[in-house]
Amino acid sequence: MADQKMKERRRVSLMIMVLIFQVLSASLHGCLAATGQGQPPRKPTSIHPRAGVRSSVFLPVSGNVYPLGYYSVTIGIGNPPKPFQLDIDTGSDLTWVQCDAPCTGCTLRRDQLYNPSKNNFVDCKDPICLAVNSPNPPQCKNPNEKCCFQVQYADHGSVLGFIVLDTFPVRLVNGTLSKPNLAFGCGHRLQNRGLHPPTPTAGVLGLGKSKASISSQLSSMGVTKNVFGHCLGDNRGFLFFGADFVPKSGMTWTRMLQSSSYKHYSSGPAELLFSGKPTGIKGVNVIFDTGSTYTYLNLKVYETVLNLIRKNLSGKQLHDVKDKALPICWKGTKPFKSVRDARNYFSTFALSFTGSSNVQLQLPPENYLIVTEQGNVCLGILNGAEAGLGTTNVIGDISLQGKLVIYDNENQMIGWANADCNRKFG
Repeated sequence: MADQKMKERRRVSLMIMVLIFQVLSASLHGCLAATGQGQPPRKPTSIHPRAGVRSSVFLPVSGNVYPLGYYSVTIGIGNPPKPFQLDIDTGSDLTWVQCDAPCTGCTLRRDQLYNPSKNNFVDCKDPICLAVNSPNPPQCKNPNEKCCFQVQYADHGSVLGFIVLDTFPVRLVNGTLSKPNLAFGCGHRLQNRGLHPPTPTAGVLGLGKSKASISSQLSSMGVTKNVFGHCLGDNRGFLFFGADFVPKSGMTWTRMLQSSSYKHYSSGPAELLFSGKPTGIKGVNVIFDTGSTYTYLNLKVYETVLNLIRKNLSGKQLHDVKDKALPICWKGTKPFKSVRDARNYFSTFALSFTGSSNVQLQLPPENYLIVTEQGNVCLGILNGAEAGLGTTNVIGDISLQGKLVIYDNENQMIGWANADCNRKFG
């Protein structure tokens, strides 16, 4: 049933990613065993900046919050390039693809997997392995051993494999074709990964803040500035790298939180408003995570939000109903066709960032509700404690729809503006 699939396809979160780059550890013994040791030494590579004119890269995005539950881009890897559909994820750093090394737990056919050659593997002592492991260098017993990785996600999924290096051909907006060699994960052992039933995506496009992210690597090679943005629409949108698509005006900006405790794209503290009025909830720090389908709030904030919504619905012709899509749903006098049909029953939330004047992230009903195939309207804000996120607050895809969101790592700022993400760009 479609509604059952939606329940299974709910991504708890892809954020709070733990990168465990270790070589020859007991937990990663299978990583080394898959292709053996003693590969011939390869000349060390470099990800230090190169001279050149920085431009930008534009990529179309496909997907939606409901019923798919994810947004993706298609990127070519290798020479000649082979297309891979990747889940865009600002909540994790490392890009990885399902890899024929061989693969255990992969969801794609073997001919759809990335097939590395011996020259693609990165050695343990390679500067790239050191960079993606920063600040903890890998423990190498033999410098020619492969650089391995293990990624663990908050939704209890994990990916294990090798770090490899290959060409990512991209057409720049200045018209030139760039062919940077980028480091990414060749994932050959997957556990509890992907949505159920499996999506057609081949892996994850890691857009986090570390040196391992695609944005950081493109910047370090002089291809683009370390700036990227996304615009997520109903069924499509776009993603860009570089500063050429950053509007000169009309954006709302807030500073990224900077400390060892905030390794993700975080901002705050913020005060929660409802219908423009204070709710008593202050000091809210949030993480912007396109790897999460829905928005997750800590227990105190979540209960406040739910109580405000229910109080606001009192006396209106909406009634609680069970729907397998999400935990909290309502039905009207007749089935809803879209959130626009139901929005007048609900009010707007806002996060008012107290460190800046007049900086608010508006969350109208379209940014926290879905309408299911049964015609019910459901709350796309979930209890983070039940998802194992503790006190963490995550702004997911549902609350990022209809907004141009920009992550300026050069200036450590996050910005947003309302936008028509469904329009054809250019």
